[in-house]
Amino acid sequence: MTLIFKNHSFKYEIEAVCKLFFPVRPFYFLMISDIDTFTEPEGDYSFLALSESEKEAEAYVKTRINSRISEKSSKLSKDSREYRHDCEYALCRLLFLTLCELTGLAPEWGMLTGVRPVKLVASMEKSGLSAEEIKGRLAERYFVSESKSALALKTLSVQRSVGPLPKNSVSLYVSVPFCPSRCAYCSFVSQTVGSFLRLIPEYTERLCDEILYTSRIVNNLGLKLDTVYFGGGTPTALEAKDLEKIMRKISACFDISALREYTVEAGRPDTVTAEKLNVIKNNGGNRVSVNPQTLHQNVLDAIGRRHTVEQFFEAYSLAKSAGFDAVNVDLIAGLPGDSLEGFEESLNGVIGLKSENITVHALSIKRSADLMHSENTSADGGEVSKMISNSCNLLIESGYSPYYLYRQKNQLGNQENVGWTVPGRAGIYNINMMDELQTVLSVGAGGVTKLVAGERKITRLMNPKYPLEYIRKFEETVLPRKAEAENRLKDMLKTGKINVE
Repeated sequence: MTLIFKNHSFKYEIEAVCKLFFPVRPFYFLMISDIDTFTEPEGDYSFLALSESEKEAEAYVKTRINSRISEKSSKLSKDSREYRHDCEYALCRLLFLTLCELTGLAPEWGMLTGVRPVKLVASMEKSGLSAEEIKGRLAERYFVSESKSALALKTLSVQRSVGPLPKNSVSLYVSVPFCPSRCAYCSFVSQTVGSFLRLIPEYTERLCDEILYTSRIVNNLGLKLDTVYFGGGTPTALEAKDLEKIMRKISACFDISALREYTVEAGRPDTVTAEKLNVIKNNGGNRVSVNPQTLHQNVLDAIGRRHTVEQFFEAYSLAKSAGFDAVNVDLIAGLPGDSLEGFEESLNGVIGLKSENITVHALSIKRSADLMHSENTSADGGEVSKMISNSCNLLIESGYSPYYLYRQKNQLGNQENVGWTVPGRAGIYNINMMDELQTVLSVGAGGVTKLVAGERKITRLMNPKYPLEYIRKFEETVLPRKAEAENRLKDMLKTGKINVE
C-alpha cells in the first residue's frame, strides 16, 4: 500500500494507524509538493494532504482499497497552541475513518496506537475525569470500544491496590539474552545457547562487573532497591552454576532484605530443573514464569518451540513444589495451527492449575520474526479478537483480575497483552515497568535503563544489544553510560523528582 504525503511528514503515526488494519502488509511512502503533477499509483493507496491559509488549515484524506474510494476532510484553527499535533491527529482520524469504511473493520482500541493505554487512562483520571467521563473521552476522541475502556479502567484499579512506590526506590533488570532455540514469533535480541555457549562464561563475568558498578550507584546515592527482574531471552537457559553466580553477586552487592519482589523468568519449560529452581529460591527469588504458550503439541511444533506439553506440566509442578509466592504462565492467542476451540482448551488447562498469574498475549507479527516470512502466518484478526474476548470472560469468572496491560505493533485483531492475577499476587515490576512509574537500572546486553524523572520525563540509556558486542565494548560503552546514569540520578534527587508520584 502506498502512502502519499503533501505538505507534512507525519510518517510514524500514519503508518501506525494503517497497521491497525494491515498488520503484516508492507507500506511505501511518497512525498509530493505539486498536486497538479501527481499521478495516482496503481493498487491501494492513501493520499493525505494538509492545506493551510492564514488562519486555518484543512486536512484531506483520500483512500483507495480494492478499487473502492473514500474521501474525508476537516478544518482546524491555526490558533491552537498544539497546532502541529492537531494537524497530525486530524489526518490520522480521517485516515482511520476511511479505512473503517473501506475494510468494514472497527478496531476495538480505535485509533489508539500507543503501547500503554492504562497510562493514558491514569493521566485522564489524574486530571479529574470520572470513570464515565474517561470512557466518553476514549470513545469520542479515539473510537475505543466500551469493553476495552472498561478493561483499562479495571487494570488501573487493580494497580492502585498494590500501593505507592517506596521513596527514592529503583528496580534492577538483569538481561540474560540466551535461549535454547528461537521461536518463530520472537523478535527479541537473543542468542541460542548452542551457538553462543563459548560466550556465556565471559558474559557472566561482565554482567557481574556491571552489577557491581550499578550497586555502587544505588548505595552511594542512598537509593532503595525495590524489585529485581531477570528477563531475556530465557535466564534459565544458563547452567545452575552461572545463574547462582549472578544471583549471589546481586545479594553481595545490594541490600535485598527489603525487596518487595524478585522475579526470574524460567519461560522455556525445557530449561527448568529442580536444581535451577532451588538456586533461584535460595538466593532470594520469589516469583517465576513457566510459559507453554499453548497446550497443543502441533502448535508448539509449528512455532519451533522445542519442548513438549508434558515438559511444561513437569516444569510447572517443580516450580510449585519449590514454594514460590507466585508462578506465572503465558499463553499466546493466534499462533499458527491453533483455533478458537484449541486456545480455549489451553486457557482452561492453565486456569485449572490455579496459577497465581496468567498472561494472555495476542500474537504480534514482527519484521525480524520468522513468522513474518512464513506461509504458516495466521492473519485472522477476527478469530484472535474472539480468543481474547473469551479469555477475559473466562479469567474473570475464575477469579482473576487484570493487573497490567500493554499493546505491541502488528498485533492480530488490534488486541493487547494482559497480565491476570488472583487477589494479592500482582507483579509489582510488571506494573511499574509497563506504565513507566519507576526508574529501572538495567544490566546486561540489550538492557535499557529508564530514568523516570516525573510523569513526562524519561531518559533511556541503552547497553549494546548483542552479547559479543556487550563484552567487547564494556569499557568504552557500558561503563560511561553507568557514569551518565549516576550523574542524572544525582540531578533527579536534587529536584526530588525520581519516579512518578
